[in-house]
Amino acid sequence: QVHLVESGGGLVQAGGSLRLSCTTSERTSSGLSMAWFRQVPGKEREFVTAIKWNGGATFYSDSVKGRFIISRDNAKTTITLQMNSLKPEDTAVYYCAAGRGLITSSMRTERSYAYWGQGTQVTVSS
Repeated sequence: QVHLVESGGGLVQAGGSLRLSCTTSERTSSGLSMAWFRQVPGKEREFVTAIKWNGGATFYSDSVKGRFIISRDNAKTTITLQMNSLKPEDTAVYYCAAGRGLITSSMRTERSYAYWGQGTQVTVSS
């Protein structure tokens, strides 16, 4: 069982920045790909970004590309989501997710990830 703990959510004005972190109980070098999803009430969970376990390839949704950056620390136990130029439509609960041995074509799919954090609220005011 992999445990994920998120931190860093909060309230920010439009145009501002926030940084989210997700710490795992297991090194991502053990085959663990990591991702961020987000969800607003009444809507399905939405893919935001992911980083692959082998090689560190990154993937972004069109809505955040160029504004958000996902990275992984050298110890490969923590991923960070740097969110810049935030917009009110970025407001959501952000979830960290992890899955083993994911292939490229599955990186954006919610059901590919077996492990999930508790979520952290991000609110962007206009």
